[in-house]
Amino acid sequence: MPPSSDTSLHTGDTAEIDVVLPAHLHARPAGRLARTAAQLGCEVEISHEGRTVDATGILAIMGLGATAGTTVTVRAHGDGAHDAVAEICELLRTID
Repeated sequence: MPPSSDTSLHTGDTAEIDVVLPAHLHARPAGRLARTAAQLGCEVEISHEGRTVDATGILAIMGLGATAGTTVTVRAHGDGAHDAVAEICELLRTID
């Protein structure tokens, strides 16, 4: 499992963690990620190279151009933000 960076932020109803991707965020993994994010009870964002998108949008996620070995930042706001970030990060670390 690729390591995530040590950069994490957890304050109140906001959480943020960096993840090194083991695979490209092409259609299948982007769809899986978007479906998972849509089921969570808070707003989830994915950032890569200065761009931030809503994690519930398949095309937006694919449009980030995040490839294997690059780092993305997962950020959530709202109730359950910490759990949402943990779930999305686990999915990103194991996605193929």
